[in-house]
Amino acid sequence: MPMSALRRAVAATSALTGALALGLTAAPAQASTPLNYAALGDSYSAASGVLPVDASNLICLRSTANYPHVIADRTGARLTDVTCGAAQSKDLTESQYPGVAPQTDVVTTDTDLVTLTLGGNDNGTFINAMLACGSAGVLSGGQGSPCKDIYGSSFDDEIDANTYPALKSALRSVRAKAPGARVAVLGYPWITPAKADPSCFAQLPVASGDVPYLHAMQAHLNTVVRRAAEETGATYVDFSQASEGHDACQAVGTRWIEPLLFGQNIVPVHPNALGEQRMAERTLSVLGLG
Repeated sequence: MPMSALRRAVAATSALTGALALGLTAAPAQASTPLNYAALGDSYSAASGVLPVDASNLICLRSTANYPHVIADRTGARLTDVTCGAAQSKDLTESQYPGVAPQTDVVTTDTDLVTLTLGGNDNGTFINAMLACGSAGVLSGGQGSPCKDIYGSSFDDEIDANTYPALKSALRSVRAKAPGARVAVLGYPWITPAKADPSCFAQLPVASGDVPYLHAMQAHLNTVVRRAAEETGATYVDFSQASEGHDACQAVGTRWIEPLLFGQNIVPVHPNALGEQRMAERTLSVLGLG
């Protein structure tokens, strides 16, 4: 190689080495900023009945194994969890219990992510339906559709008349306080199968004809939750397919929801730890996080 070419090669190599060294040392990698995450919602968000219980607020019967904690663990988010058992839509902007602030008090312009499950306690929909249909089921010996015969469309009518506007107003209050946040509204995983399962009557004492009646009522509630979410710019997390086959009539290790009787949670007809984990995973997938 001629001397002039050798000098040019050496100079080029030195320049390249210097550029690489500069690139590697001049700007050290910066860790991504953790998400500011506010978890709101009712007992399905709080995982009421799942151990361990959050001792910081026993009245809300909140678990540290609820889906917000799973999401925060997977993403490294800074979690502020104000989920509370029995919360209704109004409790996002009003005090639910003495000493328990409105849930949206923790939502600010710095909030990046909000999740919630809400609406099932408005009108007492879930508890009234389960108690009414359970009592009717026991009295009928599990036959017929006594709950449907008595209550007809009343549960659905209350959802349309009361739950929908209340939930939409609550979600608007979230958006007003955190206009730039991602808001995820989770639907409710299936409590009952679509068709009656006679083997489940001892655990979920609902008459055979009322099992699809309750299933349809829950589907209607989820449709209203989806509608309120979409109309307020939130993301709806759908469990209609994901939770199929994981209802309260399934075996331990398969079911996400505990039955009314002989379940493993201290609060029946609520998600167990597996259900909360699956709700978190589905939410992370829909949001593209984790």
